[in-house]
Amino acid sequence: MATTYAALLRGINVGGSRKVPMADLRALMEGLGYGGVRTYLQSGQAVFTSGHGDEESLAAELAAAIERHFGFGVDVIVRDHAYVKAIADACPFPAAELEPRQLHVTYFSAPVGPERFAGIDPAAHLPEEFRLGDRALYLYAPNGLGRSKLAEQLARPRVNKGVIATTRNWNTVVKLVELTRA
Repeated sequence: MATTYAALLRGINVGGSRKVPMADLRALMEGLGYGGVRTYLQSGQAVFTSGHGDEESLAAELAAAIERHFGFGVDVIVRDHAYVKAIADACPFPAAELEPRQLHVTYFSAPVGPERFAGIDPAAHLPEEFRLGDRALYLYAPNGLGRSKLAEQLARPRVNKGVIATTRNWNTVVKLVELTRA
């Protein structure tokens, strides 16, 4: 039986570099035998079905195919519908009361613990806040991600060392739940 997944590609089609046209990505994924391939926006979200592999092996397979086809490496995280829905449902912030640009989720390729964030003083960044979830971090940035000093701290290599991390705004989080619904 096939499972529906979301693939999150990190850092493509940003600032004119690492271009991955969505039509080409869909064709590449179909060539890998994935079914029902759809993309969302140009920033690196794809939804597909597969009856083989698990999240990690599918992410590795897709990353390798992208590197072969496009000539550059792209970090990929793959998560199934149950996970993307659980992340949306577990949001510790009042998502329905906030503007989508104020709320973001950073997805991690592996579990991360609070020790990674010990060097960040939460009080120094208020009213911005973050909370950890299951292989995810929720960020409330009332003035948006682009102006967030906390987001800068959270994106530092020492914080994300050894894991892939990619951030999506709340609109995309909600859309991925909808798109992966079987």
